Order: sequence, then structure tokens, then C-alpha cells
Amino acid sequence: MPSFEYWVKDKAGKDLKGFQDAQDVQELVRQLKTQGYLVVRVEQAKKGSAILSVQKGSAPKIRQGKSGKIKLDDLVIFSRQMATLVAAGIPLIQALDILASQMDKEKFRLILHKMHSDLQTGKSLSESMQVHTKVFSALFIHMVRAGEMSGKLQEILDRVAHYFEKSSALQKKVRAAVMYPTAVSIMAFGITFFMLAFVIPQFATIFEGLNAKLPVPTQVLIGISNYLAANWWWILSLLGASIFLFKKFISSPMGRLPWDSFTLRMPIFGTIILKVAVSKFARTLSTLLRSGVAILAALEIVSKTSGNARIEKVITDLMGSVKRGESIASPLEKSDIFPSMVVRMIAIGEETGELEEMLTKIADFYDTQVDTAVSGLTSLIEPLIIAFLGIVIGGIVIALFLPILTLTQAIK
Repeated sequence: MPSFEYWVKDKAGKDLKGFQDAQDVQELVRQLKTQGYLVVRVEQAKKGSAILSVQKGSAPKIRQGKSGKIKLDDLVIFSRQMATLVAAGIPLIQALDILASQMDKEKFRLILHKMHSDLQTGKSLSESMQVHTKVFSALFIHMVRAGEMSGKLQEILDRVAHYFEKSSALQKKVRAAVMYPTAVSIMAFGITFFMLAFVIPQFATIFEGLNAKLPVPTQVLIGISNYLAANWWWILSLLGASIFLFKKFISSPMGRLPWDSFTLRMPIFGTIILKVAVSKFARTLSTLLRSGVAILAALEIVSKTSGNARIEKVITDLMGSVKRGESIASPLEKSDIFPSMVVRMIAIGEETGELEEMLTKIADFYDTQVDTAVSGLTSLIEPLIIAFLGIVIGGIVIALFLPILTLTQAIK
């Protein structure tokens, strides 16, 4: 007899999940309804699954959700599944009910339950999302509202999912580009600091017993080592405090603009950061305009989601120009931030009436550019780190062996 996994609601509205053997799906549904459950979904259990047989008349076990932060990938899955259910003609209330019952993360499940309750009181989907702005961004809410007004909610949800997929892929590329050199640099610093503070002093004790004059490089190395060994605790404390204060400064209104302006022009990483910013600007604006969001509202959302204070200021100035009836391309050209190719493509898009299409092409092009830049950065950083480690570690080793070589020559 086949086994089935099912999701139901009890009379109190709680989500329940269980496993049960039955002749077929229809038979299982009849049994569950007899027990007073509202059947949400039934699937045949996969081979190898832990089957919890539920006897007739017994309550199925409550499905426990996972803890953790709601990530961009979770929103992608939610958007795709919501679009599929809407396209199948399932009402929004039932669609949210179904998605909540199968949501892995407990926090997201509770939010969907709250949205389900809001829809039952007569609120729209966008209104129910607006209560949870920490999960649903302004871009998401505005696009859903535009979909509700235009009657193209399923198409808009698909577009949101596509946008989030592209954004997630771009974030992962940048994170990969930053994580590798950061991790290796921290390891290199840690190894060097440990050697200077705790290993070299052992050699210094041996050299003192030789009662011989040490070479200058060895004396310098031992002097640095003795200083670090005696003061390592407050040096690390000072370093940690400096990093903390620096992060507080660059996150403040006074420090964020100059720091973000610097990051766009910094060596090596600045090129990648700028390309990511251009791609994000183009894709976000294109997605919003294609979904029917008004240009000023779209620019306001783009500025808030840019993630860079310098780009945000440029877009804010752009909004003022658009209000005065000017084009988008002209203020961008004056900003001296956006590449000339981007400005010209936007100008052509405005002239031909294909701005959304042109912005999508810009975003796709710069996504490819980010791929190339990340690969080039990895290829460049690897030899630099190896060279740094070779010079530092090699210098320490040479300074340690110089006294031994000097004594050997003196004996000969």
C-alpha cells in the first residue's frame, strides 16, 4: 500500500503534517476530512523518507519550521511559487495558505499567516506586504501593487523572481570576489602575528645564550617580537576598536558619502563596485518601468536600493531634473560616475522609446563584466598574496638564520 505525505489544518487553524498509508489520494483525503481536517496538499512519500504512520483518529504531528534569517533566495522561491499558483487560477488567500503550510522557515511562515489574515479582512496583497517592510522591499511592494492595478499579477511576480535571481547571483559573485582575499589576508596576518609574538621570543632566548653580536636584521626582528610579546593584548584591542569605530563612521551620514565615493574609485576593487552599481541601477529601473511603476516612484526606489550613498545622491539629483522635464541621460552624464557608454545607451533608449529594453541590455552586459572582473581579480590577488607571504615569512626565516650562518663562518 503506498504511503502519502500530507499537509492539513485542524479546526483551530494550526498547520499539521503527517504520513499515512492509503489505497490512493482520494481515499486519504476522505479519511482526513472524516477526522475534521482541512486538506491543503497531499503527495506520495518519497522512497527513503522517514515515514511516521498515523493511525486513523490520531492527530498528525505539527511540522516544525527552521529558524534563520529570510534571505533573497527565499523571496525568489516565494515569488515563483506565488506566480505559479496565481497562474493556475488559485485565489490569493488560498495561495498564501498553501505557501505558508510548506514554508521551511518559521519566521517566513508566520509572516505569510499574518498576510493571509490581512487578505481575509479585505486588504490587497501589496497592503498586507507593506506591514513587513523588513522582508519585502519597496521594490517588491510597488511591483505587486502595479500588478494588482494592471491585472498582471502573475507576470509581475515572475518578473520579481527573475530580478531577485539576477540580484542574488550578482551578490554571490561579489561576495566570492571579496571573501577569498579577505580570508587569506586574515590568515596571513594571524600567522605572522603569532610567529612574531610567540615563536620568535623562543629563538631570542637561544641567541642570548650565544653571547655573540647579532646581525642588524635579527636585532630588528627580535626588537619587534619583544614589543609584540609584551603588548599583544592592547595592540589587538586597539586594532579591534579601530575597526569598530571605522565601521561606525562609514555607516553614519557624515562618513557614508565620502567612503562610498572613495569605494567607486579605489584601486582594483573600485572597478568591480562601479560595475555592480551600474548593473543594479539599470536592472532595478528597467524592472520597475516594465512593470508599470511611474518614473519618479521608480527612481525613488532605485535610489533607496542602490546601496551606495554617491549613487543615491546622483539619482536624487536625477529625480529633480526629471521633475523639470529633462531627460535621464543628461544628469547622469554630468555626474561623472556612470560610464559614457551607459549614458549614450540610455539616451538612445529615450529617443527610440525603448528605455526598458536598453536598461536590461546594460544590466546584462555589466553582469558579464562583473564575471570577467571577478575572475581577473582572483588571478591578480593570488600571486600578490603569495608574494607578500614569501617576503614576510622569508624575511623572518632569513633574519633567524643569519646568526647561525655568522657563527658557522666564525668557527671556520
